[in-house]
Amino acid sequence: MVGNATREAIIGDRRVTGLSAAVIAELVAEVGPLWHERHQAVLVSRPRKRAVGAGAKHRLVFVDRLLATLVHLRHATTHDVLACWFGVDRSTITRAIGEIRPLLAERGCTISPGVRLRSLAEVIDHLGASKMTGIIDGTEIRVRRPAAGRKDRDKFISGKNKQNAVKSMVLTARDGRVLFYSPASPGSCADITHARQLGLVKLLADGPAVEILADAGYQGLGAQTGGRVVTPPHRKFKKNAPDWYEEMHERQRKAHSSRRIRVEHGIAHLKNWRALARHLGRREHMSDTVQAVAALLSHQQAEDLIPAR
Repeated sequence: MVGNATREAIIGDRRVTGLSAAVIAELVAEVGPLWHERHQAVLVSRPRKRAVGAGAKHRLVFVDRLLATLVHLRHATTHDVLACWFGVDRSTITRAIGEIRPLLAERGCTISPGVRLRSLAEVIDHLGASKMTGIIDGTEIRVRRPAAGRKDRDKFISGKNKQNAVKSMVLTARDGRVLFYSPASPGSCADITHARQLGLVKLLADGPAVEILADAGYQGLGAQTGGRVVTPPHRKFKKNAPDWYEEMHERQRKAHSSRRIRVEHGIAHLKNWRALARHLGRREHMSDTVQAVAALLSHQQAEDLIPAR
């Protein structure tokens, strides 16, 4: 268990958790009751052999559990190091992160104080209501290779990077703010296939009129969504193209690229959380990890937009 001075040092320095003290305070106030409620539900659900309130007390209080999880997500700090830092056993840190991480993932992406988007359908409705342009792109996170002999061992091999990875779809606003981070899927899935599996085509075809910018990996979605997905222009001449066409095509390609570059900036901010740079833990935890990081980053981005008083 760490002392108050150590907690103040962790909370006071944004480089440690990637979050300001105000955001951490809001997390404590919001997530703390949820964690306590679920913890009490687990205790009540099993047969008790002791009176209520008896037994060993937590050496790692909720605030420390939250801080350990934030440090783990920000710097991919191993559980052993966190256990030494917080003065508890490694299994205590593992259990604490396993309890806090899903709570953070369920929060959704913060748009403004009190307004959150938790599903792709809510994001599309928000873009339509606010007349904003969205930008989508796929991103990959390296993971450990499945054990030899597993029938699905090749599912995680990315065709792009030729490495074992999981893939997620990121949707940002035109200013680069993260609006949605999809659950992770095996890296062998193509970007356009993953978008279809998430229901993007149906949401755009049946939903409000919005503009979604995408790269060449999503070519084909424009025709399926009534032109709502805008991709780079097709190259009509593959050989012996006229000079005028080369200049026009390059100009159009650069114009489209400059409009959608902000999604790359949004992905870069997400990858600053080292848990998304390369994941060395269990692959089944990746969906909670990516969505927890997206929720935390969007919360901090919304907080940074509030003018200082």
